Amino acid sequence: MLDLTLLRRDPDRVRRAAARRAYGGDFVDEVLALDARLRAARTASEALKAEKNAASAAIARAPDRAAEAARLKPELAALDARIAAANDEIPPLEARIDEILADVPNLLDDSVPDGAGEEDNVQVRVSGTPRTFDFTPKPHWEIGEALGIIDFERAAKLSGSRFAVLRGPGARLSRAIVAFYLSRALGRGYEEIAPPFLVTRETMWKTGQLTKFADAMFRDVDGELYMIPTSEVPLTALHGNEILAPGTLPLQYAAYSPCFRKEAGAAGKDTRGLIRQHQFEKVELVWLTEPEKSFEALERLTADAEACLEELELPFRVMMLCSADVGFNAAKTYDLEVWLPGQDTYREISSCSNCTDFQARRAQVRFRREPKGKPELVHTLNGSGLAVGRTLVAILENYQEADGSVTVPAALVPFAGFERIDSSGRAV
Repeated sequence: MLDLTLLRRDPDRVRRAAARRAYGGDFVDEVLALDARLRAARTASEALKAEKNAASAAIARAPDRAAEAARLKPELAALDARIAAANDEIPPLEARIDEILADVPNLLDDSVPDGAGEEDNVQVRVSGTPRTFDFTPKPHWEIGEALGIIDFERAAKLSGSRFAVLRGPGARLSRAIVAFYLSRALGRGYEEIAPPFLVTRETMWKTGQLTKFADAMFRDVDGELYMIPTSEVPLTALHGNEILAPGTLPLQYAAYSPCFRKEAGAAGKDTRGLIRQHQFEKVELVWLTEPEKSFEALERLTADAEACLEELELPFRVMMLCSADVGFNAAKTYDLEVWLPGQDTYREISSCSNCTDFQARRAQVRFRREPKGKPELVHTLNGSGLAVGRTLVAILENYQEADGSVTVPAALVPFAGFERIDSSGRAV
């Protein structure tokens, strides 16, 4: 959520930031008008309370307190009514301001390039060279179905479209990817967390998922618990309504989780394969850090995700998202896009974002620099380290062989327990 103090102090900056996202700036004037009414109501309430206190003090000083109290009784009753009226104005004004600001995206960092869509994202660097095949590489869904390790037909029978069943070596390879990612995260200083996969509506709101993305979420019939769209949600809210002690930051958390999202991409896009599923898996990386260190932390977080792709020897590129493509909660985002030869394109496999104090303000995650120092909001960052299904896709497509077999990347062999999936679908 945006800082109301910033909006008061520099409304033009907020308008410019909203315009860069193609988000209308009319909310600025509306919030400022409501805020003026709110502050007037608070001032009136305090002034009336002071007047009442003065009257009460006069009664206490009077030689005949009973007589003075009787004389001032109508005045005190009128003051109570006016105080109540002023106080009654405050909650709906606060609620309306919060309602408006809850739907306003984060302010973009100045380094984010302007743009109208993903075609305006800027390539930062490229790692690895796409393999040259002496045969026409196949897309992963053809490879997986031919080997019998991905079953879309039976998944559809069980759950409908945009689900998959992994079988045999496919399931083992997916599990190995999770173990590999977690081991690398622990080696880079992250603490592993096993969070709940169902969270409350309040937790979803604290992390900026509601109300903006309500239609994309699965929830129970009563709407009290939501299936997490990413473990970013419980990890970011883990210290909600807490003040972290001096020396605690930075906190670096890693968590494996299944993820659940209804609107899995644009209609008609990526209807085949594992790229856009209603249920998928990730190892998520989350940082809580001091404000002045958060953009340095973003570079380190991104490097942590890149290191996994480098070790798996998968070609990829790093893209800085433009103003129109940066997500609601983020101030700046890098996407890691892995090369998929079967589709002859790069596809996102990780998104690493600095959300500054946007989520922390909702969740009230604060810290102290000194034992008696004033509490400050932390900055939160998150990144996929990495998406498991898309890694499986990248391995199948990049490590496929002419005979239909698939080689397992060397870094993954100790976790998988086999070196290849032969052309008959056996782990060998």
